[in-house]
Amino acid sequence: MTTGLREGLGIHTEALVLRGKRNDLLASNIANAATPGYKARDIDFDSVLASQTQMGGNLRTSADRHMSISTVHGPDQTGYRVPTQPSLDGNTVDMAVEQMEFSENTVRYQTSLELLNRRISGLMNVIRGE
Repeated sequence: MTTGLREGLGIHTEALVLRGKRNDLLASNIANAATPGYKARDIDFDSVLASQTQMGGNLRTSADRHMSISTVHGPDQTGYRVPTQPSLDGNTVDMAVEQMEFSENTVRYQTSLELLNRRISGLMNVIRGE
């Protein structure tokens, strides 16, 4: 995505991608609820998004060999969830927690998508001169 387009869309693009990756992790946790020894994983959405945006989401490089901040602080900053009720088989998935987190993240994903769609519609109106 070009820098000008990214600036026009704001933080919504990064939030949408990160929410999608978090949904994948939460779905994996739910799918592995009965797998012995499986450790539930999650992303600290707020801190990862902050690191992507504060630390130079709009950083411009002057040479092809320069690394962007998003390469250094990528969204693959997953951690293990601390279990509320440890199971005997070592599985740390708590279905109630995972389902609640998945539902909340899905709603927030849809909200980010709607905000992004509205932003794009607004930019299209400006381009058309409406």
